[in-house]
Amino acid sequence: MKLMMLIFFLIMMIVIIMIIIVNLTSKKTFTDREKSSPFECGFDPKNSARLPFSLQFFLIAVIFLIFDVEITLLLPMIISMENSNLLNYSLLLSFFIMILLIGVYHEWNQGALDWAH
Repeated sequence: MKLMMLIFFLIMMIVIIMIIIVNLTSKKTFTDREKSSPFECGFDPKNSARLPFSLQFFLIAVIFLIFDVEITLLLPMIISMENSNLLNYSLLLSFFIMILLIGVYHEWNQGALDWAH
């Protein structure tokens, strides 16, 4: 039992010494305001919270979420391809992808995908 306690304290001392050495040798200073501040949602968090929100950022985030959900719907369809009728499966998959393409075309026509405003 004493040997186990001695090994435990020895390991703890080695860990503490390593932590101290790492803290002493890695002096990272964050003097740059841009690097030390968090970046969220395309606006500066140190300014007033009443500034107008970027609609372009919101639209891109919504489009990303739509296509992220689309991937979660397509992956189970690929797995279930073995258990279904190939004609029904291909019609369903074509209909699903057609809806997505129509949505992208609509977003493109509305100007939501234009980055250079």
